[in-house]
Amino acid sequence: MKRTIYSHPKARTDLVELAAHIGMDDPSAALGFLDAAQATMKRLLASPRLGRSRNFERITLAGLRSFPIKGYEKHLIFYRPAERGIEVLRVIHGARDLGAQFFE
Repeated sequence: MKRTIYSHPKARTDLVELAAHIGMDDPSAALGFLDAAQATMKRLLASPRLGRSRNFERITLAGLRSFPIKGYEKHLIFYRPAERGIEVLRVIHGARDLGAQFFE
C-alpha cells in the first residue's frame, strides 16, 4: 500500500502564507522553504513517529506530533500518523501561541 501525505486546507494556507512572508525580500528563499517543507514531510512519511508528541486538551488533536522544517527549524509541521501515511494539520512558526493556532 502506498503511503501518502494528506495536507489539510489550513496547512496548505499556512505554507503559502509563510512562503510569501519569507519571500518578501528574496523570492528564491520562499522556494527553498517550500522545498524544505516538502522534504521534511516526506521524511515524516517514512518515519511517522519521528516528531515530538504534543498534548492539547481538545480530543480532536489526539495523537498530534510536531517536527521542525530542516533549515527553517523555527517553523514546525504539526501532523498525525495515519493508517495510510500522515495528516499534516498545520505549519506554524514556533514563536506563535501554538494552542491558539488550533482553535481559531
